[in-house]
Formats: sequence, structure tokens, C-alpha cells
Amino acid sequence: MNARQGRRAVVTGIGVVAPGGVGAEAFWKSVADGVGALDRVTREGCGHLPLKVAGEVRGFDPAAVIEERYLVQTDRFTHYAMAATTMALDDARLGRADVASPYSVGVVTAAGSGGGEFGQRELQNLWGQGSRYVGPYQSIAWFYAASTGQVSIRGGFKGPCGVVAADESGGLDALAHAARTVGRGTGTVVVGAAEAPLAPYSVVCQLGYPELSTGEDPECAYLPFTSAARGFVPAEGGAMLVVEDEEAARRRDAPLRATVAGHAATFTGASRWDRSREGLARAIRGALEEAGCRPEEVDVVFADALGVAEADRAEALAIADALGAHGRRVPVTAPKTGTGRAYCGAPVLDAAAAVLAMENGLVPPTPNVHAHEVRHDLDLVTGRARPADLRTALVLSRGLMGTNAALVLRHGA
Repeated sequence: MNARQGRRAVVTGIGVVAPGGVGAEAFWKSVADGVGALDRVTREGCGHLPLKVAGEVRGFDPAAVIEERYLVQTDRFTHYAMAATTMALDDARLGRADVASPYSVGVVTAAGSGGGEFGQRELQNLWGQGSRYVGPYQSIAWFYAASTGQVSIRGGFKGPCGVVAADESGGLDALAHAARTVGRGTGTVVVGAAEAPLAPYSVVCQLGYPELSTGEDPECAYLPFTSAARGFVPAEGGAMLVVEDEEAARRRDAPLRATVAGHAATFTGASRWDRSREGLARAIRGALEEAGCRPEEVDVVFADALGVAEADRAEALAIADALGAHGRRVPVTAPKTGTGRAYCGAPVLDAAAAVLAMENGLVPPTPNVHAHEVRHDLDLVTGRARPADLRTALVLSRGLMGTNAALVLRHGA
């Protein structure tokens, strides 16, 4: 999927801030063990709202990892992105001394909700106390591009930067954009997404989504592919990855964890889940074609798993349409049922989980979903992780506004 023949984009570092754990190691342990991190919403100001269950990031102190000068001018979603970036760079063993030029490193993030918590606080100050109590950072902290800007400023990265302003599947589009940027000649791109949609204002905005689950039991609120499916549970957090030119990564003896091999995206209309079957299948075929991958080479599918009956049926059929008979045999998993859907951060977390799954030879289970409850012709992995030789992973994502995306990752380089 690279513009220059021979320039392959590889993942060398992973950083995670998620309801299931902070750091790639903690995150993978919870995913592999099928631990459910969904719980009752505890965020101040949300107790009276209909949303009762969400995936909150616990035990994360931004002041312990981010300098005060950045904290005061940024929202929670940028705190997550900055912390995850630090972890990803450390994981990739990429320090300032390893960067030949600041112009050789770019930053790309995806964002769907922006800095709602910061914006709400400042607007409350404006209404309650007057304009003199509104800080100057209100003009930037809410902005969907804030994470890209702050990560690049903090790291001194001056290469190609961008933001994908989108719904869920934008996380996969950002990864593809990073890989193509590497293909065009940029040495390294820090890429990913993190969201923080659990402030009162943000929650109220989400209440208009008919696909949102308002279930009150954390173990039953988000059950895709079952007859009990009642919608999705939102979450905060996300992941950042370091994507590099393979040859450059080899020269500095960096870990070549996965290759970003193929991607495709389509649009089928907001909440038109009947149409998403065709759109998602077309995206899968396009991603496989770009990767030079046959359907039978796919070893695991990380499903979008919206938790809406019509959408779940469309996804199961799309997998069968695109992969043929193999689509009914390939292991399918949806770890996000244990953490919630972090909007643009959700598919990036799935991509991180896919890389870790290939490294560990394990297909993680789908938390809270039991095998006898599955109502679709899928080999959905439930209960315990399944050992497997994983060389190729297919990650799927759909957005509430009608986007569909598929990403193919290959183990190693």
C-alpha cells in the first residue's frame, strides 16, 4: 500500500491507554484473559443521565506522565494520546538521538468527539462567572486536531502531520494514511486515536444515537452477535502506534512487529445497516487486494461488533461475502465487548490487539458473550483465548455516520 515500490510500513511501537489497562502489556493481559472492564459510569455530572454503563479509564494520572505546561492547555482525550505516544516511542526504542531530522517524523491522529470536557468546563465558567474566567486555551483544547498538534509540538516532530475527523472507522483510515505517508518517503509516523466522550455534555450528545445501549448491567449491556444485543457501550481511551519505513527500522535494529499491508474504505450512509453488508464486503475485498492477500490467508478477524441486530447480521454476511467459505471458519473476535467502543480509538485498539495476538499466537475471546448465544454463522471466539498460528489479521470498523473500513496486518515484516 506504499507509493514507493519497496518502502513497506511496519509497526515498531505500541502505546495504550484503555479501560482494560494502561500500557500495551497490561492491555494485552486483560484482552487475552477476556477481562471485562465495563462498569457503572462514575464521571461527575453523569449520574442522572440514561447512560449507565461505559468503559472508563481507571488508574491513569496524567500529571505523572505529562508536563504541567501541556496539561493546562489540553483536554483528557489529548492526555491519553500524549501518554500513549510516549509509551509507543519507548516501545519502539525511538529516542531523539534516533531521529535523523525532525522533518522525518510525522503525526496523524483520528478524532470523533474532540475535547468536550475542557470545552464544557470553560463554557460553564463563561456562563457562571463571565468572560474573564475563560482561559485562552479554550480556543484550541476542544479542537479535533489538538492531539496531533500537541504530540508533534511536544516531540519536536515537523514531518507531515494530519488529522482524520471522522467516526469510528477513521481510526483505521489514520493508520492507512500513516502507512502511505511512509510510502511517500517520510521515515516515521506516530499514528493513532484516543477519545474522551464521557463528560456530561458529550454523553448528552450521544444520547441521540439509536444504537447506544442504555443497559444497566455491565455484563449484559453490550452483547453483539446475540439475540440479546441492545446496542453498543461507549468508552474512552485509545492507542498510538509508531509506523516506520521497514529498511530504516532494520538499520536501527527496531522490533518489526507487523506490516500495515492493505486498507480500503467505503461509505453506505448513516445508520443504514442494511447497506453496510455490501459496503463492508467491498472494503474487505479492497484491503485484501491491496495487501496481495487471498481470503484463505486471513487467520483472524477483529470484528466491528456494533451490537445492533441488523448491523451484526450485515457484518456476519459481509465477512462471508468477502471471504467465501473461509469466512465461516476463520476465528472472529471482538475484544471491545470488554472495554466498550472508544469511537475512533476503538479500531486502533483492535489493531494493537491484533499485533499482540499475532505475536503471542492467541486469538483473544469476546468478553461477556457465550458460545450458545451467538446467532450468526461465525466462529466467534468466546470464553477463553484460542491458541493459533496467526500470520495475517483483518481488522474491521464501521461508523455511525456510514463509513466502513478494513485493514490487513501481517505478522513481522
